[in-house]
Amino acid sequence: MSAKYKYATVLEAIKQLRDAGFMVDFNIEGSFLSANSSKYHTDDFEITEIYRYEGDTNPDEESTVYGIESKDGVKGILVTSYGMYIDDISEELLQKLSLK
Repeated sequence: MSAKYKYATVLEAIKQLRDAGFMVDFNIEGSFLSANSSKYHTDDFEITEIYRYEGDTNPDEESTVYGIESKDGVKGILVTSYGMYIDDISEELLQKLSLK
């Protein structure tokens, strides 16, 4: 992970990432990320940019925005919300997405 950025809102972070060429929307599906009918396991992508947004008064408004680049050249965005309400996410993927 090369950079952390500060933006006023999640939407501003997404806009800046889109402007930087992160055009695809990634989704979490168990042990991998998916985008455009492709699957990306933890070894298939790197998190190159990250932004964490914390709501002013409500911790449920916490989100993390990731700029992700796959080994096959796909640049996209993954947005996770407070607590990542995903029951079947793998430990390996959860660790890769954790903030260090």
